[in-house]
Amino acid sequence: MKVLKFGGTSVGSPERMRHVAELITSTDAEQKFVVLSAMSGTTNSLIEISDYFYKGNSVGAYETIYRLESKYRGVIDALLSDPVSISDAHSRIANIFAELRSFSTKDFDSADEKEILSYGELMSTTLMSLYMQECGVDVVHIPALDFMRINEHDEPDMDYITEKLEDLIEQKNQEGHHPSILLTEGFICTNPEGRIDNLRRGGSDYTASIIGAVLGAEEVQIWTDISGMHNNDPRYVEGTYPVSELSFEEAAELAYFGAKILHPTCVLPAKLNNIPVRLLNTMEPEAPGTLIHNMARSEGIKAIAAKDNIVAIQIQSARRLLSHGFMNKVFETFDSHKTPIDMMATSEVSVTMAVDDNGRLDAIVEDLMRFGTVNVDYDMVIICIVGDLRWQNKGLESVVMCALSDIPIRMISYGGSNYNISVLVRACDKVEALRVLSKKLF
Repeated sequence: MKVLKFGGTSVGSPERMRHVAELITSTDAEQKFVVLSAMSGTTNSLIEISDYFYKGNSVGAYETIYRLESKYRGVIDALLSDPVSISDAHSRIANIFAELRSFSTKDFDSADEKEILSYGELMSTTLMSLYMQECGVDVVHIPALDFMRINEHDEPDMDYITEKLEDLIEQKNQEGHHPSILLTEGFICTNPEGRIDNLRRGGSDYTASIIGAVLGAEEVQIWTDISGMHNNDPRYVEGTYPVSELSFEEAAELAYFGAKILHPTCVLPAKLNNIPVRLLNTMEPEAPGTLIHNMARSEGIKAIAAKDNIVAIQIQSARRLLSHGFMNKVFETFDSHKTPIDMMATSEVSVTMAVDDNGRLDAIVEDLMRFGTVNVDYDMVIICIVGDLRWQNKGLESVVMCALSDIPIRMISYGGSNYNISVLVRACDKVEALRVLSKKLF
C-alpha cells in the first residue's frame, strides 16, 4: 500500500481534480490510501466566516458563505457530467452550507470554529469521491472523523487510530468492496470529548504520515506544487535544484528553518516506523522529487534554508560571571511566555537567544531585565546550512564561513546538531548570503 496526500493547490480547481484522479489511478500500487486537503482558498474563507460569527456579524458571514457556496456550485457543474452525480453533489454541499449558516444562532466559540474549518476537507473528499465513481474507479470513502483522534495532549491517539482504521477497512472488505483506492480527509479529527478538532502541525501531511505508520505503508507520497525540497530558495537564487534524497533529520532541519514544503514534525510517525516519504509535484508528476528516509546517504552539504522575522535578545548578567541559576531563570522566562528559542549563544557574562515569535517580546524583555542588561536586534534572519556536519568531517564549517566573509554575522550555532550550521544575519543581507553560499557550496 502507498499513501498519497494531495494539497490544496493540487485540488484547487475542477481541472486539477481531474488531473489528481488520473495520478491516483496511474500510481503503481496494489492499494492506495488517498488523503485530501481542502480546495485552495476554502480554509481562508472559512476562517473569515468564523471571524464574523465571533463578532456577531451574521450579515458579513452570510455574504462570505454565499460567495463560497456559489464557487462550489460552479465547481460541481464543471467537474461532474452525470445528472445523478451532479444532483447528489449539490445536495451534499448544500447540507454543509446549511450547517454553516446554523452557527449564526449559537454562542460561537473555538470549538465551533474547528468544526467550521473541517468543512473544507469534507467538501473536497465529497467531490473527488463522486468524480472518481463517475469515472468508474473503485474508490471507497473512509471519513477521517470515524478513526482519526487526538488525546488530551493534542497528540494522535495511535492505539485508537490503529484499532478504528483497521476495523473500518475490514468492514469494507467484508461488505465485498475490497477497494483499490481508499479516500479520506486530511487535517481533521476528533478530540477526547468527541468534538471535531484538527491535527494543527503539518495538517494533511500529518494525517498521511499517521496512516502510513498505522498501516505499514510501502511509501508516503506528499504531492504539492513544488518538485521536492530545493538545495536553496529558488525565489532568490538562480540554478537551484531539488535534493534527490534527505534523511529525516536533514529534512526536519530544513523544514524548521524555512523550507515551507514540509512541517518539521509531520513525518515523525513515518520516521519512527521506517516508512519513506517522497515529495512530488502534481504539476510535474514525472519529476523524481525528494525521497526522505532513514537510510539516506550523508554526503557533505545538501541544502540551505532561511527563516525570516527573527529577533535576537542578548541578556548580559549583572554579575561579572554567570551566577548559579542565571541560565535557568532565562529559560524559565521564555518557557513562561510559551516562546521557543531557535538559536542560542553563550559567553562568560551573557547569553543571546534568537526567536521568531514576537507576540510576547515586550513582556519577555521586561522579565529578563530583572536579571541583567537586555539588548534587542530586530529584522534578523537565520540561514541554515544542512548536510552531514559531524565535527569529524573536517573543513565544512570553514567553507561556510569563508563564503560569508563579506557579510556581518550576528551569531553562529554549530555542534548542537550533526546536521546543520546556523548563522544569524541582518534581513538586508539575506539574499546575498543565500547567493554566495550557493556559489561556494554547490
